[in-house]
Amino acid sequence: MKRTSFNDEWQARAKVNPFAELSGTRVPYLPVTLPHDAMIGQDRTAPDGEVTMEGGAGAYFPGGTYEYRKTFTVPEEHRGKRILFEFEGVYRDAVVHINGDYAGQRPFGYSQFVIDADRFLRYGDDGDNEIRVEARTHQDSRWYTGAGIYRDAWMLVGEVVRIAPDGVRVTTPDIDGERAVVEIATRVENDSIAIHTVDVVTEIRDSGGSVVASDLSKVTVLPGEPATVRQRLYVRDPLLWSTDTPALYTATVALTDLDTDTVTFGIRSLRLDPEHGLRINGETVKLRGACVHHDNGVLGAATFARAEERRVHLLKNAGFNALRMSHNPMSKAMLDACDRLGMLVVDETFDVWTSGKSEFDYSLNFPEWWERDIEAMVIKDFNHPSVIMYSIGNEIPETGSPSGAEWGRKLAEKVRSLDGTRYVTNAVNGMLAVMAELGKMRRQAQEPAPEEGAGVNTLMSDAGDMMNAISASSLVTEKTAESFAVLDVAGMNYAEARYTLDRDLFPNRIIVGTETFPTRIDGNWRLVEQHGHVIGDFTWTGWDYLGEVGIGRPQYLTPETPRPVHTAPYPYLLAGCGDLDITGHRRPASYYREIVFGLRTEPYVAVRRPEHHGKAYAGSPWAWSDTVATWTWPGFASEPITVEVYGDADEAELLVNGRSLGRRPVGPEHRFRTEFETSYEPGELLAIAYRDGVETGRTTLPSATGPLHLLAEADRPVVTAKGGDLAYVSLTLTDPVGTPNTAADRPVRLEVTGAGVLLGFGSADPASAERFDATERRTYEGRALAVLRPTGPGKIHLTASAADCAPVGVTVTVE
Repeated sequence: MKRTSFNDEWQARAKVNPFAELSGTRVPYLPVTLPHDAMIGQDRTAPDGEVTMEGGAGAYFPGGTYEYRKTFTVPEEHRGKRILFEFEGVYRDAVVHINGDYAGQRPFGYSQFVIDADRFLRYGDDGDNEIRVEARTHQDSRWYTGAGIYRDAWMLVGEVVRIAPDGVRVTTPDIDGERAVVEIATRVENDSIAIHTVDVVTEIRDSGGSVVASDLSKVTVLPGEPATVRQRLYVRDPLLWSTDTPALYTATVALTDLDTDTVTFGIRSLRLDPEHGLRINGETVKLRGACVHHDNGVLGAATFARAEERRVHLLKNAGFNALRMSHNPMSKAMLDACDRLGMLVVDETFDVWTSGKSEFDYSLNFPEWWERDIEAMVIKDFNHPSVIMYSIGNEIPETGSPSGAEWGRKLAEKVRSLDGTRYVTNAVNGMLAVMAELGKMRRQAQEPAPEEGAGVNTLMSDAGDMMNAISASSLVTEKTAESFAVLDVAGMNYAEARYTLDRDLFPNRIIVGTETFPTRIDGNWRLVEQHGHVIGDFTWTGWDYLGEVGIGRPQYLTPETPRPVHTAPYPYLLAGCGDLDITGHRRPASYYREIVFGLRTEPYVAVRRPEHHGKAYAGSPWAWSDTVATWTWPGFASEPITVEVYGDADEAELLVNGRSLGRRPVGPEHRFRTEFETSYEPGELLAIAYRDGVETGRTTLPSATGPLHLLAEADRPVVTAKGGDLAYVSLTLTDPVGTPNTAADRPVRLEVTGAGVLLGFGSADPASAERFDATERRTYEGRALAVLRPTGPGKIHLTASAADCAPVGVTVTVE
């Protein structure tokens, strides 16, 4: 079928009760281009009274019902053809009307779905058509979801005999050094009243466009009875897809004179066993994983192809080789980027099954819709070589019961019936699985009460220990045995205490840490490297996100707050637990992880904020230390300050303005980190790592000095006008030689002219009340980020200005 973008010339508004409209209430429609997040432009509000997890879960954005409409024409020559509309994602409870008639719906906000439209349409001189899409969201998630048509929309036009949408499926069941067997299954549909016999021509091309294999078959298709054409082709001297060399091929299938479809695929093999773990093309691969939510920071939930590609690129540069989409199916755009860039994917279905976690979440729809939503995910993922595993759920409380285990079996078998080439996991939280039994377990364990005067630091660190201890208990062993047995890979959230235990209890069990604390990566990675049956670790999270506000924020004890609080108050916006912040800037935890993974030889330096020196720190297990990679602290001269140094070496030496503070042990035995106490004096920090007395690397951290400059840098000089491309412009406050000034935050104002518009503008400030659709935003730690959307060929001009800085400009060419 011919696929045409259906993203342009939409209008959107908050939905109005039709009776209210009759009585005079008017809410105007505003022009929008898809993808579009209707929630990100709403005003956030502080909750009345006590801060609740419900408000913080969604970053204090309000719920609502939103209405989209688009007027379009259909030419007369399309009469008698099949016309479909495909929506890659509408959040949530989408209902579609065409020319006033109900055309379809989809409750789940993360599934692609197709509307069969031709019977509702007007053609040629019959007049214009109107499609209307409603979406609603209210207390239905544990994180920021956005709202509306936040992913791409498409119009599909085809003949009555055609290749079905997503009807070409490619597998590579047999690979050796000389050739790869490529099996292509094509579903052909016939909506006519006649029998049709057609030629099916298939060609496989390499990345350079050369045909490397081809086949011709015939297929007879009966009216109303789809037929599957299976072709077995052979690619000689195949280039294998891997994380290091993500070689891709295309398969073009043509029904002569009727239809053509092209899909991209990779040739690679997967093997799994407890001794070698996961093998890709025969080589053991340990998953250096990141959990990620679906929002795109300053863009909200809007899913642009370039935004997804940029995230994958930056995460891979930070040392990750695998992503777990949490906790919903990944966008097509991100899957495409993972294929191109060599990033492995664990794609996840649901955060809930039958037991709800929010008042109005998907658990209300799960019993009726789960099969269709699994089908949508697998159809979407099937040809992507990056996808190695499907997760059927996240922290599902039912997994500790026989009924829940049976549900897990149904979901796992449904996935296998659709795709037997990949593995099935489930991200099980042992503590949640036995929540109803916790009282019983505590009595069995006869846990002593916390010691009198135990520090909150200890109590908070023990939150992770408690979760681990529960997960390793005999109660969890018993209650989750069947739920794990239905899986190919046992996904475990915050349960690394089971890794060694299960090697003996369940010698055939293969484990992946589907969600882990970032503060424990050193110990977790050691377990991954030590055990063949433990295939990887996925941190929470690789990229910071909107909602679940403040779970990773630094906290300090005061008489008013004698113990830490999980949810931060308004105006907190971000979770604060990503290795990379929402602008894509790497935080200290990211460099620490890179060192633990063995990917960085240079030491890394991070400095604790001196204004909190001496205070009692009380961060959660998701919270990194309260550090910034800067040696610019005006107002703190001669004040005490703590410097953290990370390194994979025997020792690390720290020098302040050439004066050595000595050497301290670092490396695996010391959790790859050490710290130095000193007094702040502007100048330069220098950290040097040594192994066996020989320097292995050094890192400097200079102070910013002199007049303030504003630096504007576009990520690429040329972008394209179509295909979801964007231009990212980083704005940084620096000194004259380019050293970032993290202590001079101020508002930056933007003006955008030419062939583009300002799509989003913001910073990584975790608690800002500013809007992302404003033209003025305050920097955070000296940085801000602007995102530009091309509107056509030409040039986009951005001018940025800030107090005490000369204005700067950036020009991006749009082709």
